[in-house]
Amino acid sequence: MPNNRPDLLDPYEVAQLGGVELVAEGVVEGFLAGLHRSPFHGFSVEFAEHRPYQPGDELRYLDWRMLARSDRLLVKQYEEETNLRSMIVLDVSRSMDWTGAERRLTKLEYAKRLAAALALVLLRQRDATGFIGFADTVRMIVPARSRGRQWWTLLAALDALEGSGGTAAEPALRRVTDLLRRRGLVLFVSDLLLERRLALLALQYLRHRGHQVVVFHIMDPGEQTLEGQPEALYQDPESGTGVVVRPRELRAAYAETVGRAVREWRAACRTGGIAYHHVLTNTPFGTVLRRATARRTRA
Repeated sequence: MPNNRPDLLDPYEVAQLGGVELVAEGVVEGFLAGLHRSPFHGFSVEFAEHRPYQPGDELRYLDWRMLARSDRLLVKQYEEETNLRSMIVLDVSRSMDWTGAERRLTKLEYAKRLAAALALVLLRQRDATGFIGFADTVRMIVPARSRGRQWWTLLAALDALEGSGGTAAEPALRRVTDLLRRRGLVLFVSDLLLERRLALLALQYLRHRGHQVVVFHIMDPGEQTLEGQPEALYQDPESGTGVVVRPRELRAAYAETVGRAVREWRAACRTGGIAYHHVLTNTPFGTVLRRATARRTRA
């Protein structure tokens, strides 16, 4: 690893250091090292109860006062630690497998590394973490667990998925209710090029069931502006539908349309009590992790 913290470097440069495993571990190590307070302040904030110490538990969570009083080794557990089960829901449709520049990760490559980093943070704080990969159908399910091998199971699932097919988020989000029987955390990672009404209904249903929901809206910087030759063919990667346009004539209208879509998603999520993060694929991973684990998430 270079001397610079990988969580703050350009995502493409970090990806050149190795595969998803190495990138995620390096990003998380840099992210945790850069925090001035406990790395768990975003998810585990309220003390709930004690439990007996087990080999492998971090000594900083031992209750030394209880040890002095009762001569028993007890570990402090926190509200979210005892109750939280997490599910990462990742869009692997064909539209995610795109980049607007040569030296930039595709949206899917970026999202896989972000998902792996999020999973590692959650598992290190002993939260059971699972995974759903979806496109036009649910492609992969890994039930939420907190055991030691779960990290490798999640990495294998991420590595096996490739971008293909259309996008149908609603069935995948509905499956979450079967997998998280009690309140939990749902991390939805997608470019949101999908049927918004159905996806929002499913996300709002999860909130109604008591789950905390966080949306990561993944976008390539090239999607924000309409560039190209004086006349160019633009094609939908999922439907194959194409249209020939003059970018210069439509540039302003296109930028306004994209900006409006982002504003509408942000507003709809805020109204439904859902945390929303607009994430460009040139944003350092550590920046996104900080937003996700902030004590008060900005919508």
